[in-house]
Amino acid sequence: MTLPASFIPPERTLMGPGPSDVPPRVLNALGRSTLGHLDPLFIDLMDETKSLLQYAFKTENPLTMPISAPGSAGMEACFVNLVEPGDKVVVCINGVFGRRMVENVTRCGGRAVVVENQWGTQTDLNAVEDTLKANPDSKILAFVHAETSTGVRNDAASLCHLAQQFNCLTIVDAVTSLGGIEVDVDGWGIDAIYSGSQKCLSCVPGLSPISFSERAVSVIQNRSHPVQSWFLDMNLIVGYWGQGGKRAYHHTAPVNSVYALHESLLMLKEEGLENAWQRHQTGHEKLRDGLAALGLEMAVDTGYRLPQLNVVVIPDGVDDGEVRGQLLRDFNLEIGAGLGALAGKVWRIGLMGYACKDRNIDHCLASLSKVLQ
Repeated sequence: MTLPASFIPPERTLMGPGPSDVPPRVLNALGRSTLGHLDPLFIDLMDETKSLLQYAFKTENPLTMPISAPGSAGMEACFVNLVEPGDKVVVCINGVFGRRMVENVTRCGGRAVVVENQWGTQTDLNAVEDTLKANPDSKILAFVHAETSTGVRNDAASLCHLAQQFNCLTIVDAVTSLGGIEVDVDGWGIDAIYSGSQKCLSCVPGLSPISFSERAVSVIQNRSHPVQSWFLDMNLIVGYWGQGGKRAYHHTAPVNSVYALHESLLMLKEEGLENAWQRHQTGHEKLRDGLAALGLEMAVDTGYRLPQLNVVVIPDGVDDGEVRGQLLRDFNLEIGAGLGALAGKVWRIGLMGYACKDRNIDHCLASLSKVLQ
């Protein structure tokens, strides 16, 4: 009997919508000796990881932690803990991931009131305000900060301000924004936020940083109905991800992945948040200018364009799949396809975290130039 060989992946340059390139320092952390998930040394590391996440989110929220699952689970954690049957939730949609929020509201038994804007444009603040006025019994305003499917940055600060005017909680998707552009949980008054480890944090996939405000915690603790998910119930998880002292067993944490997240967050703090944001902006400008020299146009207005997720219009007559396939085969370079209404019309080029560097940008531009010729 022939046994299968060990899997040795090729060296790819990941410049799609995620995951992003993982630095050697983080991969090294991932490979360190595994500790028990209740080992005192690991609990100390959990406390450090929480503190580093608070830095990344710009928050003092005690309930800040990584969910032991990818960003989709972070999204679900926010909704299942805050939405009860009959609750009205205003959801802003201008891409794929706003629609996923609606799915979550519905599965929690809530009533979604949708504010929809054209893909590739920002959520209209006036439309949101009109919707909140027309639905004064709304409990939550939910929106995507960095819409990965379109490359659009929504105005999180203004949306949070509107929610506060109408006494609504906020649920914010920061999967692609955390570490890449400004995120200010306490300054903007965000009540629940979730992200992913595999994008601008440059960690391995599989963890979802989340944070809940004190107001959100009060809502969770005073629910009329049990949280519909046992695994994602914050009332239970907080006993494990508490601060110091003895921890209550909830689940076996992905110990080595937490090592990796800790290392990636440490790298972010060493660089400094503002420096990381500027690095993504500078990288975007270099990529933008290089794409323009190739005759390629950006799909999103400069006023609300994401620097870390660049959406590029595919020229007429160019085969989307063939270009991306050739980039992968001949240059070990991954860029992303369009989703939904933008499928076949755009490419999504990620400059996230460790991938946002001159070497990657030069490689991407040179490879695209050869393929398009």
